[in-house]
Amino acid sequence: MVLTCLIACWLISNSNAYDAFYSVVLETTPYLQPLSLNLQNVKTVDTALRSPKQYTKVQQLFEIVNEWRKLDFEYSTYEQRQQAIIKREFIVEHTLPLGIDIYQNRIFITTPRWKDGVPASLGTIPFPPSEISPALKPYPNWDAHSSSYTPDCGKLISVYRTYVDVCQRLWLIDSGIVNATGERNQICLPKIVVYDLTTDKKLFSYEFPSEHVKEDSLYTNIVVDVASDRCGDAYAYVTDVWRFGIVVYSLGKSRSWRVTNFNFFPNPAASDFQIYGLNFQWLDGVFGMSLSPSSLFRTERFLYFHPMASFKEFKVSTALLQDESVWPDKAQEVAKAFIEIGDRGPNSQSSTSGIARNGVMFFTQVHLDGIACWDTAKSYSRNNLQKLFYIKTNNESSSLSSLIQFPNDLKVDGNTDVQSVWVISNRLPVFLYSQLDYSDINFRILRANVSDLIKDTPCDPL
Repeated sequence: MVLTCLIACWLISNSNAYDAFYSVVLETTPYLQPLSLNLQNVKTVDTALRSPKQYTKVQQLFEIVNEWRKLDFEYSTYEQRQQAIIKREFIVEHTLPLGIDIYQNRIFITTPRWKDGVPASLGTIPFPPSEISPALKPYPNWDAHSSSYTPDCGKLISVYRTYVDVCQRLWLIDSGIVNATGERNQICLPKIVVYDLTTDKKLFSYEFPSEHVKEDSLYTNIVVDVASDRCGDAYAYVTDVWRFGIVVYSLGKSRSWRVTNFNFFPNPAASDFQIYGLNFQWLDGVFGMSLSPSSLFRTERFLYFHPMASFKEFKVSTALLQDESVWPDKAQEVAKAFIEIGDRGPNSQSSTSGIARNGVMFFTQVHLDGIACWDTAKSYSRNNLQKLFYIKTNNESSSLSSLIQFPNDLKVDGNTDVQSVWVISNRLPVFLYSQLDYSDINFRILRANVSDLIKDTPCDPL
């Protein structure tokens, strides 16, 4: 013990020695030691970490890219990190990854401030990975993130999800809320922030007008509708999951309007969740969104959407959303333009979705620890929906054995050659209502090739 203290004191006083030490050791406590694995083939990670399991052929197509017992952040020095822990600016157990995005050789991960002690709410890790459990590097830098104790609303407060557009920009929705599940505190108005991914410089920030923010509003998801030859004419769609609306932001007009519809509301019958031995009710409204590819629907583009507490999928023309003159005065006149297209079946609640260039939608199934797909050129019937990652057993609660444990976000990347589906899972219900086991893997990023996943399934376009 004395020797450990002497080493720690020497490292703090010697920055060069610390930098060398920190590059090897992530944390002095055992549960945060990096996992010693050969990552030349990321598909081998599962067999190195866990007891052998039998997965279907499709499930074996998913590669483990990264996984963590706990998340850490990349501080400049060991002393800075220790000071953050002492001041409770960084509480390791309060940090949970939520959203994911991919751009070239970087993976973007959001870490909203569900609880105190989250020092930054957006970070990056390298891809391909150099280690299985890397620390997050705050994006674009530490200075862009505000402290939740002394908030600066010009900086990032609590980022939920991001969107990489075709103009090489990163869009994000910052809820402005800390302690969303405890003593909820709207310390800043929600805002959209956009970065140039070629320079990592902030392009602009747009704060929502106060009339868009209802009591208990929570803005959690964002998608962007834009063509590569009209980058200045983008529209962002942002969901208010707790007050059941979508805010449409026009970059060209530099203003926004709020869209409402009865299909944005949760279905009480789908609000009861029984996962990992926990029973809870989430009355989450409109949540998941994905855009039909412009190359497949040249005359009209659709926004597909669904509430979290729902078994159904809906769509609406983006032209209607973009018509500012309709909202809010004519909302009732166009209510039936928001169309129910089908039902996924029992226990099929979904968080997010994404559509590949071939028109195939991939979506999460949080109650089933699964991923599924649908070819948007076909009817949304159960015969045309394919479960891609789901371990069926006689005991539904045993789904903890799955590699995917509460798939919270999903993205289809914009790779011009071969597109991939990316999934991040995080055991969110256990984090919120119980206690994570930090000797086990709690957070995981997986990736699979789009074409390989849908081969010989109903999702494969004809």
